[in-house]
Amino acid sequence: MARVVSLAGMEQPVERTHPPSVDELARLLADTGLPHPLLVDAARTAAAAWQPGAPPALELARAEADAIARAMLQPVVNATGVLLHTNLGRAPWPASDPGRYRNLELDLATGERGSRQAHAPTLLARACGAEAAIVVNNCASAVMLILGALAHRRDVAVSRSELVEIGGGFRVPEVMEQSGARLLEVGTTNRTRLADYRQAVDDPDSDVALVMQVHQSNYKIVGFTESVTTAQLAELDVPVVADIGSGLLDAACPWLADGPPPWLENEPAARQTLEAGADLVAFSGDKLLGGPQAGIIAGRADLVALCARHPLARALRPGGLVLGALQDLALAYLRRDGDAIPFWRLAALDVAELRTRAESIGVGQVVETMSVPGGGTLPGVEIPSAGLALAGDHRAALRRVTPPIMARVTDDQTILDLRTVDPGDDAHLATSLAALACT
Repeated sequence: MARVVSLAGMEQPVERTHPPSVDELARLLADTGLPHPLLVDAARTAAAAWQPGAPPALELARAEADAIARAMLQPVVNATGVLLHTNLGRAPWPASDPGRYRNLELDLATGERGSRQAHAPTLLARACGAEAAIVVNNCASAVMLILGALAHRRDVAVSRSELVEIGGGFRVPEVMEQSGARLLEVGTTNRTRLADYRQAVDDPDSDVALVMQVHQSNYKIVGFTESVTTAQLAELDVPVVADIGSGLLDAACPWLADGPPPWLENEPAARQTLEAGADLVAFSGDKLLGGPQAGIIAGRADLVALCARHPLARALRPGGLVLGALQDLALAYLRRDGDAIPFWRLAALDVAELRTRAESIGVGQVVETMSVPGGGTLPGVEIPSAGLALAGDHRAALRRVTPPIMARVTDDQTILDLRTVDPGDDAHLATSLAALACT
């Protein structure tokens, strides 16, 4: 004998030799808030799995519905200490679109068709001291567009020490191949000199369209090494393109009251790279820039225009939501308002403040820890931080709360690093940890 809930909401004892109908189960799940087609999917899965003596079909169906809901894109609390966590979307940025039409490709002054590259890109160019800029989907797209527009069927000189592999197994030589440019390797893995580039440019058998620098953003080569600066490359009689990757806008960090933090030392920035002589820079929008996923190309107006006119530019262009978010971000930089940029607000938090927050939560042991930039940036760099430690591995339980909490485990302790937790989530953290302690 099993107890099931009827459509009228009354519990009735029923001898079950087969599960309730899919339609009945789906209707009983209406309180989950999921659309009916998804409830039907959950009900079908539960009905197929049900057998006499198993948990009630409704229980199975609710578990399936919960699994469907949790597989959807949703906010999470990042307590991992990784500021630019690739699995969590890298830089946090608020979605503030009002759901209205926008002048995405309309010139309000003339009433004629305009360009979507006339809004946020113009502001980003102003913020990093470039003549012009355009925006594409990500930094790999930016590199591919530059190479396709400026070096199709021609050579691009790159140091062997910079033939990097980025996330997901994508490699710079493969991106270059897709653009139609030809890779011309110079130097060696650990040592490349200006003379190596000059020899490649002057070689009558080569056809070097440009020289490309690729920032070693996710690895380091140490020991017997030598590399060439942007200023030195600018001496060559070909354009210099610098893929700085991580997206630091200005090494002086004028948006931070205390200036650049120590952990940013030696990180290339767009403004200084252009000032050193690069003709174009390419960088990400969702790393140290602190915004949505995007790729920014900034530099000489004539080269940017060539990129904008290339057929790939249309295939790689972002939509209005991304451009609107980048416009808000660029305005924050121009106001020098680091507090308006969530990534920088978290990155600049004082350790003493983090410790005080940890003490206020009141569950677990307050510990000092180390955060990392993450997102394939600043390899080996650690940022002093503070948080909470709980004995054992509680990650699975924390992922089940709403919103889910992401933590890390070190030495059989669950560590919740508060540098990556918005202070507005402290109450949720306290409630969830208190409930965890009671189980």
